Formats: sequence, C-alpha cells, structure tokens
Amino acid sequence: MYGKLFRSGEPGNWLRRHETLIDCLWVLGLLIAAIILYTINLGGLPLRDWDEGIVAQVARDIWLAPTGELRWLYPTLGGQPYINKPPLVHLLIAWAYSVGGVNEWMIRFPGAILTALSVPVLYGIGREIFPRRLEAIFCSLIYLTLLPVVRHGRLAMLDGAVLCFFLFMVWCLLRSRRNLRYCLGVGIGFGLICLTKGILGLLLGAIALLFLVWDTPRLLTSIYLWTGIIIGSLPVAFWYGAQFIHYGQRFLNEGLVNQSLQRIWAPLENHAGPPWYYLLEILKYNWPWLLFLPPCLRFAWSNRNLSWAKLVLVWSGVYLLVISAMTTKLPWYVLPIYPALALALGAYLAEVWHWPSTKSYPRVWSIILALLALVAWAGSIYFGFFYPKPELDLQIILAATALTMTLAAFLVTRRDLQFIAILLWGTYVSLILLMTSEHWVWELAEAYPVKPVAEMILKSDIPHGEKIYTSYPYFRPSLNFYSDRQIIPASADDLKKIWEQEPHPYLLLEEDFIKNVSLEYVKSFGAVAVGDRQDKKTTWTLISRDPNY
Repeated sequence: MYGKLFRSGEPGNWLRRHETLIDCLWVLGLLIAAIILYTINLGGLPLRDWDEGIVAQVARDIWLAPTGELRWLYPTLGGQPYINKPPLVHLLIAWAYSVGGVNEWMIRFPGAILTALSVPVLYGIGREIFPRRLEAIFCSLIYLTLLPVVRHGRLAMLDGAVLCFFLFMVWCLLRSRRNLRYCLGVGIGFGLICLTKGILGLLLGAIALLFLVWDTPRLLTSIYLWTGIIIGSLPVAFWYGAQFIHYGQRFLNEGLVNQSLQRIWAPLENHAGPPWYYLLEILKYNWPWLLFLPPCLRFAWSNRNLSWAKLVLVWSGVYLLVISAMTTKLPWYVLPIYPALALALGAYLAEVWHWPSTKSYPRVWSIILALLALVAWAGSIYFGFFYPKPELDLQIILAATALTMTLAAFLVTRRDLQFIAILLWGTYVSLILLMTSEHWVWELAEAYPVKPVAEMILKSDIPHGEKIYTSYPYFRPSLNFYSDRQIIPASADDLKKIWEQEPHPYLLLEEDFIKNVSLEYVKSFGAVAVGDRQDKKTTWTLISRDPNY
C-alpha cells in the first residue's frame, strides 16, 4: 500500500495528470467555440435547395408516421419511397422535431452539433500523431475556421455528420495502435458513415486501411480490428437487406445504381465538371490558409516517414483523386479532405513557430496577405457606400476580414509570430459575423423566396396530396417542404394540357410567365385566382378551375 502511495506522488504521474487536465481544457474550449460558431443564428434563414428541403421532408414524414408503419426503416419523401440514402441523420432530425417542433433551427441542429463535435475530435487525432500539443492546437483551430466546413456543417445536410463519424473512426484507429479495444470504435465509426451516406463509407474505410498498410500493417492481421468492423457493419447489412426485401429489384436499380454508383460514370442531374473542379473549390473558399498550403504539402512529403505525414498524404491524395475522377461534381463532395489539409497546415505552422529567430518569412506571405486586405477593404467600402442598397452586414464582415489581413501582413513583415494568432482569431470573428448575417446561405439569392409563396398555398386550403404545377422551370424541394405539397415544374404547353385533362388542376404561375404568353392563352385557362403573393422579384398567382377556391 505504501508503495502505491509513494508511486502516485512520482513526478511522472503528476505530469501525466497535468497533461490530461490541459488536454481536457483544450477539448472543452474547442467544443464551446465550435458550438457557438455552428449554432449562432442557425434558424435565421429559410432552408436551401436541394438537400435541406429533401432532408427536412423525409424527417417530417418519419416524425408524423404512425408507430406501426416502420417509417424509420422505410422512409418516404412526400409519400413516395425514399431510397436515396440511409436515414440516420433524418432520424436525428425527426427526434429534434419531437423536442422543439418543425422549424429551421431544429432541422439544422443535429448536423451542426455533429460537425461541432468533429473539432475536438480532430484535436484528439492531432494528439495521437504529433509529438507536441502545438500542432494539435493549430490544426483544430484551422479546421474550426474553414469557411466551407462551417457553412455546410450548419446546413441540414449529411456531410457534417460524415465528417464527425470519419474523424471518430480515424481517432479510434490511431488509438488502437496502443490499445486494441479501440478497434470497436473503428467499426462503429465505419457503420455510422455507411448509415449516413451509403457507399461513401467504403471509400473512407479504404483510405483508413491504406494508411494502416503504410504505417501499421500489423493491425491488419488483428482479429480485434476485423471483429470491430464486422460489428459496425451489422446494422448496415440489416438496413440494406431490409430495403432489398421490401423493395426488391427497385432498390438495387434506384437506390444503389442510379443514386449512388452511377455518379461515378455519369453526371447526376447535369452536375458535371472538369477534373480540376475540386481544386478550384479549394482555391475559392479557403483563404487565408491557402497561403501556407504549398509549403505545408512539401513539408508533409519531406516527412513521409512519420505517421502524421502518411495519414495526410494517403487521406488527401486518395480522396481527391477519387472524387476528381467521378463524373458527378458537387461542391460539398470535397468536405472530407479539409481535416487532412488542416492537419498538414497545423504541422507546418507549428514548425514555423519554432523557426530560428534569424530565419525570415517568405516575402510572398506579406504580399498575398496585403492583397487580401486590399480586396476586403475595397469590398467593405463598396458595399457600405456605393452599393445601390448599402449592406451594413457585408461592410462589417469585410472590414473585420480586412483588419485581420492588414494586421497579419504587418506582423509578417516584422517577423512576429503573433500573426498566426491574429489570423486564427480574426478569421473566427469574421465567421461569427457572417453567420449572424443574412448572407451565410448565399444560394438563397439565386431564386425567389419560397416562404411567401408557401404561405399563399397553405392559406388557399388546397387539399393535402393534390399536385400543383408551376411555370417555374426547376424543382424547389424547399417550397415542397414549406407548402407541404408537391410543386411540379411544367412547360407552357404542358400546363395547358394539364388544365384541359385533369379534373381539378392547380397552377402556380409567375408574373413573367403571364406576361410572356399571349392573352388568349391565359384566358383559355378559364381560371379562378386562388391567391397571389409578391416577393422581391416577382408576383405569383395560384389559379384553379374550382370556384370554391
């Protein structure tokens, strides 16, 4: 007993407890900072097309379904089978509905929290693969301040959850090198990815195994690892088996081939692009950290004998190569690469932090930071004083960004290491300002606002389940969600045929459509106006043949 008491007071034990306490404080601080960034003003803007509107509808169908219908296992979209993706995130949103009702905040909350959790998990990965804490701090803070991750993580999409589950899987994989019990976590993470986004789990799982082949091949022969993977795969096998039993060949054709595998060799809904599409996406939205990306990748390659560099190179290289080769291109497909880039950037900036005091910084750093500051100052002045309708929010956001870049450029010229802290803090504050504004979902400005039109449809008392045909040429899943009706685009000729052939048609016509077609054509409808609503861009009219409406 005395020996145990004596050993508990040894400096090594005290040091380990001290290190653990510091790590816990960093995890807590990162989690708080992430939750603030990911939840502030979360419900302030309407849902975005496409994914948000679809995810919200599927979750509502699950929430409203009677208990015996097994809608949680066989989800629907507007009453029709939804076999595009497994329903894990949709189930979480349905649970959020039961807690806080159907609103934008609850729709986005599960994905936002999961993405926020991925920030301290990345810190944990950094503590596993880097010898010093500084690298883990830098990589997690850089990841916290990456604009694409923050934006898409806050939306009601599946990709933020995938980031969280994949980072959890990688953390367990790294921990299993010292404790085989964490192999169970590897399987759980893999299963959660597959239950969120289907076959993407196979790609991310393959990346993890390739890392093991290079770094720790002994784990590949461990029964614990494969047992964990099998355990994590059982729920996935159950879900896919249940879909096949219920839907048969239709599930294979639509769910697996048309909606998943076909994206590899054919563009889905005309979403195509060149092989360098994702390189452009990375270049557009990841400043100021792109400034350090070329030297940090060279730094990773020069240290490819170390575990962290092997992980970064396999992760970023394989994933970018696969998605670039795919025919279907969507901006959020690139999100899983950002944690790998954050690890590389964190390692490089930690190296810069320990450079000799006599070593100067590259001149290009101060030049590019000064250019970024100049662009931000010009944008702030333009939106504040010369824009047709001054945008105070944009002026403040760009001013904060400009001030950050100006101070960082000045500190780089003075060879002051605090430029890293200025970039981290200033970028975080700028993102907070952006998320509190009306501009963080800038895609909403690309089409008409759906909420006023949906309100008009709801007030018209059109029977639930009736189809409404619109002159607008594109589907708006968000309009379907808010109106709780199926709004189907149709051409001018199709609208006339529908009016003539269907007994009780409902048409949603925009002002431009009515102006462009002939007066005789509009009169041929013989319609009764159900209602009209004007938004910032146009006036919408809902018409029906039934005078009761």
